Amino acid sequence: MSEVYRSTGALSFKGGEFVLEGKPLRIYSGTMHYFRVVPQYWRDRFRKMRACGLNTVETYVPWNLHEEYPGEFNFTGMLDVRAFVQQAGEEGLHVIFRPGPYICAEWDWGGLPSWLLKDPHMKVRSNYPPYLEAVKRFLTELIPRIVDLQRINGGPIIAVQVENEFGSYSNEVDHLHAIREILLNTGIKELLLTSENIFGLKRAPFYQYALPTANFPSMEDGSKLFQMIREWSPEFPLMVMEFWPGWFDHWGQPHKGLDIPAFEACLSGVLDAGGSFNMYMFHGGTNFGFMAGANYFEGSHYKPDVTSYDYDAPLSEAGDITPKYLRAREIILEKGLKPQGIGSLPDIPPDLPKKRYGEIAVTEYIDFKTILSLITPITSTDPVLMEHLDYHQSYGQCFGFISYQAEVQAGADLSFTQIPTDRAQVLVNGEEKAVLDWLSKDKTINVGQVPDGSTLDILVENHGRVNYIEYGSNRLNEERKGICGSVKFNEKEIKHWKIFPLDFKPKFLDRVRESKDWKTVANGLKGPLIARATLQMDSAPCDTFLDMKGWNKGIVFLNNMNLGRYWKIGPTRTLYIPAPLLKEGLNEILIFELHESHCSVNFIDSPLLGEKVVTEKVDTACYPTEG
Repeated sequence: MSEVYRSTGALSFKGGEFVLEGKPLRIYSGTMHYFRVVPQYWRDRFRKMRACGLNTVETYVPWNLHEEYPGEFNFTGMLDVRAFVQQAGEEGLHVIFRPGPYICAEWDWGGLPSWLLKDPHMKVRSNYPPYLEAVKRFLTELIPRIVDLQRINGGPIIAVQVENEFGSYSNEVDHLHAIREILLNTGIKELLLTSENIFGLKRAPFYQYALPTANFPSMEDGSKLFQMIREWSPEFPLMVMEFWPGWFDHWGQPHKGLDIPAFEACLSGVLDAGGSFNMYMFHGGTNFGFMAGANYFEGSHYKPDVTSYDYDAPLSEAGDITPKYLRAREIILEKGLKPQGIGSLPDIPPDLPKKRYGEIAVTEYIDFKTILSLITPITSTDPVLMEHLDYHQSYGQCFGFISYQAEVQAGADLSFTQIPTDRAQVLVNGEEKAVLDWLSKDKTINVGQVPDGSTLDILVENHGRVNYIEYGSNRLNEERKGICGSVKFNEKEIKHWKIFPLDFKPKFLDRVRESKDWKTVANGLKGPLIARATLQMDSAPCDTFLDMKGWNKGIVFLNNMNLGRYWKIGPTRTLYIPAPLLKEGLNEILIFELHESHCSVNFIDSPLLGEKVVTEKVDTACYPTEG
């Protein structure tokens, strides 16, 4: 057998067991992403983890939020990763740190920043020099912020992951070496690890340089992975880095869940095998803003993820205790802690209060023409993709919507070289004529006879870049959004466009508020439009849920915070609002509705995530593993 990886950090291993500073350690971990949970709630979630018997928390790091544009770094508020790690340590938890740079995570483009796609030759997750240069700049900014929080320096970080599920994407092992070198050169000394399914482990073995850990949905799969790891070395401890207690949801599909007996069997199986685990997710949180990702596989179609990342996890989206949590607590105590002489656990912290604030009237709106008047358009002969726009120092538009406008002569037939990605709303003189999306087949539509000088608007929504693809696909390098190719009207190519980036940044929202063209709402209105309502709070806020019944599709802002997407096709109908996003006094609600608007919104005290379809095994069909 060839030489295998040895750790020189505070956490090491020997004889198939983890050893922390000379003492045996079984890792009982849960995933919680700081960027999906408001900072005011981190400690509540940490304490609930401790009360469940966990001793570790694991988190990814989203490059695309920390460096939304090159060299513009943000580590504040929900992105204060250092504060998250410090608080975890203060609450008695170790930390497994997974900095990517690719994280998957059902997150837009797997956490990669969209400006990479400005390069037409980009090859992400490879040793393509411009990609590696960008990775090095980011990690060189990130790692020094947490390097002193490693256990060897007295902090809580005990392990750091090299890339993520790399063998499921590529066999270019040299890239793992490059990422490892950057981590080492920026000061990482703790245990390095990788995480993979069985096919990824075979395809890109890296066990001489990092501890291999397993991702699986059941012990049937896990036993094979554990066996492979032990064949590489009996010294390696067994750890499932992603034990999936639930699953995530796609728009237009049922709300998914894993039944408790199947969950019990897998958790018990890992503990009975002497293994360590990380539940992905233990607490899912929320895909706020435009950050929900998508999946795509050959022979299938694009599948965007919903705003809620509840995941059917032990802690709900709002951090509430679930029956799955209570069962996990019992199993961890009986099978994991009592054999170590630990006979009890801390009391479970109470759930945070929820409140029903009732129905609030929408009082005013501005129409689509007014919305576009608040944006300085970019003129172009041809349509331009978001990532190629001469916008934000020529680095393009990252998220949101983009509208293409042209004046057309009399006719009826509109045709595209390629169906716009991901969803296009076609309007003529402000009236909706058609909607195209990832399921559309016909590239030509009839908008009805229109007169000379008509205004054509094609409003394209970036519904989330694909975060996971199957092995051998180049799709990750093709995730540019907007209109690709040419557009013809009555068989004549349109060569005069005004392009409006609608990324809903704070400065744009300020212009929306200051507009003099707000109109009073009388009846239901046709979008696209921005509607406004006000919630008056006369006491300290509580968590609540915004019920979007009666609305069609769009996004909601509360006091400048993008709560995420809603869509009547479901499965979810509510948007979670943590109390810290509210304030005593007036709270402003702005709704960008694409189609038709209701005249009110309703604040309720429990989520509507859709009727749950519970299975005995999570639906990993959207994660093919053997290429």
